[in-house]
Amino acid sequence: MSTIETDMSRPQKTTSRANKVDKSFASSFKRWGRGHPFIRYGLPMISLTVFGALGLAHLLQGRKDIAKVKDDREWEIIETKEALSRSGPTGSYKPKKISLEEELKAVQKKVDINNFEYKKIPRPKEGISG
Repeated sequence: MSTIETDMSRPQKTTSRANKVDKSFASSFKRWGRGHPFIRYGLPMISLTVFGALGLAHLLQGRKDIAKVKDDREWEIIETKEALSRSGPTGSYKPKKISLEEELKAVQKKVDINNFEYKKIPRPKEGISG
């Protein structure tokens, strides 16, 4: 087995420029958070909420556009295959011309309002024993 010799008598130099920048940035960020908690906690939360809402709106709009295109394609296929319009088959539906006077006469023929019979309706307190 081989052993690795290390020189413990000399401390290693860790004063590189990157280390100094990391330590100074971290310590200044901690100081900043203590002095201004809104910047450390509130601002990231609010920005996450706003950008998240914008991102979701963008995704949902894309979904709506795709659904609209798909629906339009389906209608085009139906119209070409079966010669349909959005109101139904072309030329097959023609509503009747109905007037209120004709409907009134039809109802008056069915119901005779001069010849009727009185029927007693039991009150709730009377019940079945009546």
